[in-house]
Amino acid sequence: MAEKKRCITKQRRKTVLDRLNRISGQVGGVVKMVEDDRYCLDILQQISSIHEALRGVGKVLMRNYLEVCATTAIRSKSKEKQDEIYNELMDVIYKFAK
Repeated sequence: MAEKKRCITKQRRKTVLDRLNRISGQVGGVVKMVEDDRYCLDILQQISSIHEALRGVGKVLMRNYLEVCATTAIRSKSKEKQDEIYNELMDVIYKFAK
C-alpha cells in the first residue's frame, strides 16, 4: 500500500487542534473532579461531554477525508488509487458499524 499523503486543510487542522486542546482541558477537569471525590453523576456528565466533543472532531476529519482525500482518489484515473480508497471507506464503514 502506498504511503498516505496528508491532506487535511489548514482551516480544518486549526479547528481540530483547537477542539482537541479544549477536550484536553475537559479531561484535566475530570481528573481534578475524581481527585476531589466529586459526585459520580457529575463526572459521568463531563465524560459524556468529552465523548460528544470527540465525535465532533471525528466528523470534521471524516468530512475532510471525504471531500479532499477520497474525492481526489476517486476522480483520479488511477484504478489502484480508486480501489485503495474504496477499501479504506469499506473498512471505516464496517469498523464504525460495530
